[in-house]
Amino acid sequence: MLKKMIPAAVAGLLAANLLSGFFAGDAKKGKEVFEQCGVCHNADSTEKKMGPGLKGLFKKGKLGNGKPVNEANVKAIIDAGGNGMPAYESILSKDEKDHVLAYLKTL
Repeated sequence: MLKKMIPAAVAGLLAANLLSGFFAGDAKKGKEVFEQCGVCHNADSTEKKMGPGLKGLFKKGKLGNGKPVNEANVKAIIDAGGNGMPAYESILSKDEKDHVLAYLKTL
C-alpha cells in the first residue's frame, strides 16, 4: 500500500509546484506596473520619497505597520492604501498585483 502512495504523493507535489509557478507574477511585467508606484516610492533605494523606499522590502523582517513581510501583508497594503497612498484594490487587477509582488521580490 505504501509503495502505491509514494508515487501519488510525489505527483501531487510536482503538480502543486507547477501550478504555483504558473500563477506566480512576472517581475518584468511588474516593473512596468510599478512605474506608477515609482512616483511615490524608490525602487533602487530605501530612501523615502512620498512613501517608503522599497529596495530590499522582502528581505526585511517587518513592514512599517509591524506585520511580517510576506505576499499577503504587502498585497493588503497595496489593496487598502493608507497614509496618503490610494487604495489600489479596484485600480490594479489581481494579475497586475501579482506582477508587482514578483517585481518587489527582486528589489
